[in-house]
Amino acid sequence: MSLLETVEQTTGPEPRATVIWLHGLGADGHDFEPVVPELRLAGGPDLRFVFPHAPVRPVTINLGMPMRAWYDIMTFDSGPPRDRAGIEASAAAVRDLIARELDRGIPAERIVLAGFSQGGAIALYTGLRYEQRLAGIMGLSTYLILSEPLSDERAQANAATPMFVAHGSEDPVVPFLAGERTVARLTELGYAVEWHSYAMPHAVCPQEIADVRQWLATCLVEP
Repeated sequence: MSLLETVEQTTGPEPRATVIWLHGLGADGHDFEPVVPELRLAGGPDLRFVFPHAPVRPVTINLGMPMRAWYDIMTFDSGPPRDRAGIEASAAAVRDLIARELDRGIPAERIVLAGFSQGGAIALYTGLRYEQRLAGIMGLSTYLILSEPLSDERAQANAATPMFVAHGSEDPVVPFLAGERTVARLTELGYAVEWHSYAMPHAVCPQEIADVRQWLATCLVEP
């Protein structure tokens, strides 16, 4: 099994839960390292944060320039992405990272799958179809890819998994409407989604990080 290269941080010496966090288009696994100290769970378990680097590939909307991307984006229109092969390959790579955590002794129900923008799209795509129950699924400033077949492809194991979806109302990259449509589709399918909006662009803000920390504490509460 050839794993994606990753950046890792832990909040203590003995991690008992893992957050796998996927970056956005053109970024890399270092992008969200700075938020780790702010997500330490007071009185909660030590966490391992895994930040994978997406493969480098040409991206059509950026004139074919090679960059880190979870799949190719061929148009700015609101239709579905055409690169299903790239989406499936990235989802498989994320499942391999989950498998490594299982081998490290972290059960699936102690793993949160998270992502920002294009990484959030892959986190949602993979988590909703994953055959074991996860601790939580989080998508920030993102959108739902291949949403129409989701009703047939989704895994029952994650039908009740906590979900956190958030978006900036001033986002010029991924329109706020995309976040609203994501929540509407997930709600239509019966998922209970914790939805947050913030007056910000395509970014994260302190209040969002505080809300994520509170949500993680709920997902990862120990018996």
